[in-house]
Amino acid sequence: MLTAKSGRIREARKLTRRAGREKAALFLAEGAQAVREAVATGRAGVVEVFATTSARDRHAPIIAAAQAAGITVSVADDDALAALSETVTPQGLVAVCRPVVVDAETALPDTPSLIVVLVEAQDPGNVGTVIRCADAAGADAVLVTRGSADVHSGKAVRASAGSVFHLPIGAGTTVDDTVALLRGRGLSVLAADGVGALDLDEAEHAGLLARPTAWLFGNEARGLPEAVRTLADHVVRVPIYGRAESLNLATAAAVCLYASARVHAGQRTG
Repeated sequence: MLTAKSGRIREARKLTRRAGREKAALFLAEGAQAVREAVATGRAGVVEVFATTSARDRHAPIIAAAQAAGITVSVADDDALAALSETVTPQGLVAVCRPVVVDAETALPDTPSLIVVLVEAQDPGNVGTVIRCADAAGADAVLVTRGSADVHSGKAVRASAGSVFHLPIGAGTTVDDTVALLRGRGLSVLAADGVGALDLDEAEHAGLLARPTAWLFGNEARGLPEAVRTLADHVVRVPIYGRAESLNLATAAAVCLYASARVHAGQRTG
């Protein structure tokens, strides 16, 4: 049984830091949901699974799937798994995974319908939650521009609830280059911001959501800079019907993405 002093645990521990992840080209997926979805990618995605004895027994189907895929499953004690955990209550199950993030051009399909772009989103929890929303809304890809939080961080992976393994994620490009790439794929670019001239309902009635669309979502505190808003075809705000000043990033993204997804679904069934 591995302990916190075991070499493989010490090496995996380095992956809790961004520098360690970048050097090793690996990251950690913690918890049953994340590990289940990571294992579903097969041997190419997961290097090793660490589990406590109790977690191994509790999540036997996940362990069996990992072993069937040829993934090494190693039993470790509670202290070892706690050393790999960034949560208050470790679940006793962690996967060491190869990176899921690629360059933006590779992440984009040739004829996308719905794309999500995060512009300088600083909170990894928000990054992960928006990826989860994008996955749920049927988006084709998520692009995370330069200056945003690390998609491979523990908090982002947990917040995505496994969605980082479901859809293409591109990163590393500037906003200008990203928008140029989106236009090259025939996408209309909508910037979600509270200062938008159109609200979401008006954008739908104008037929803007019926087009293949890329949504730009900005920083949690500052929103989208004016220079970024000018790159978009339209700036759209989520209507506020009550007394709240605004919506947080992930909530606003969910509202906008589901509005687009609903219109696109109607076109397919119509």
